[in-house]
Amino acid sequence: MGIKPYPQYRPSMVDYLRDIPQHWGTMRLKYAALFAYGDSLASDSRDIDGEIPVYGSNGIIGYHSVANTSKPCLIIGRKGSSGKINYSDAPCFAIDTTFYIDEYTSDVNLRWLYYALQPLNLDSYSQDAAVPGLSREFAYSQWLPEISMDEQQAIADFLDRETAVIDTLIAKKQKLIQRLQEKRTALISHVVTKGLDPSASMKDSAVEWIGAIPNHWENVKIKFIARLESGHTPSRQVAEYWIDCTIPWFSLADVWQIRGGHKIYVQETKEKISELGLANSSARILPAGTVILSRTASVGYSAIMQQAMATTQDFANWVCGELILPEYLVFVFRAMQPEFKRLTMGSTHQTIYMPDIAQFVTPLPSLEEQMRIADYVQEVSTFYFSLIDKLEQATEMLYEYRTSLISSAVTGKIDVRSYGQEDV
Repeated sequence: MGIKPYPQYRPSMVDYLRDIPQHWGTMRLKYAALFAYGDSLASDSRDIDGEIPVYGSNGIIGYHSVANTSKPCLIIGRKGSSGKINYSDAPCFAIDTTFYIDEYTSDVNLRWLYYALQPLNLDSYSQDAAVPGLSREFAYSQWLPEISMDEQQAIADFLDRETAVIDTLIAKKQKLIQRLQEKRTALISHVVTKGLDPSASMKDSAVEWIGAIPNHWENVKIKFIARLESGHTPSRQVAEYWIDCTIPWFSLADVWQIRGGHKIYVQETKEKISELGLANSSARILPAGTVILSRTASVGYSAIMQQAMATTQDFANWVCGELILPEYLVFVFRAMQPEFKRLTMGSTHQTIYMPDIAQFVTPLPSLEEQMRIADYVQEVSTFYFSLIDKLEQATEMLYEYRTSLISSAVTGKIDVRSYGQEDV
């Protein structure tokens, strides 16, 4: 492909550039482009029939009928996702949480600049502890290579072509990961409602998310076979409640452990509460084997306590009785995602309320069947997760290669000026 090092290099005073090609120079970012401030545009002021993309710090957030940039354009996060860089081929509207750079505010190839800014890691710098923010003066002080427009174009063309290939591979792997996750979810839903015997005769459960169940199964409200408990938080206003904390206390800060579905057991918690806090609140220590379900914010994630612990009020908890196994019940909850979506209330702070939770119904096979179903789901899930993990690792390697390739091209570690010429 004509990719090789440059013939000669010389030292650079800029750390991330190190040695640069002999004919390159360096310049401050402020001499390459002006960071123009975006404009205020409330969501209810946008023309919903417009076709002009509206960019916030994290990318496109809507559409409008008027642009405030020309094309092409870079949009750089100023507040929120500060330092994140987006590129638009079309005119767009950059809102006031962003900076933008277009043909009127730059003296360089904007496609090259899009790539050249990435090794600067502007998203890792914030001048505001409360709301992450990128200082324009800080950005202006950063260094860029100074190269000819022809070479800028050559680097941009090379990276456009090569990153497009990488992005296609990443998209294919992500699509395959999604399909595997969907197949695993469908399998769980099928076996916890239909069992493992494909020849079993069926009857209507009269519950929409369950559908038909084997004739010898029952439908039961979960609260009749497992004791329903809610968690609680001791008052944060009483400092004494948060001294000598020894009791594991599962909160939304711990949901990350079960979000991916890999784990069904939990025992580690970010925080603990004290005996005094427990005694002066509605929190209760629940036994090992209790099934927990997140019901606010991160709705619908479930697991089994591997040791005695308490939870916050963000969880509904079931202490299983003699007729249902925790391992079966946790997979029932993982099959109930459509039901959780139906019952979730609120747009900003999503919640399933306890009266709705108290009405949850589960298919109920015998304990022997429950055990076989749970064992089967865990075995098949392990298989699916092994495939997903390999795909995620391969995807991460592609991302790393993409980043490395961009850095190598824009810092002069590879010479792409003759790239593709032998293909003409």
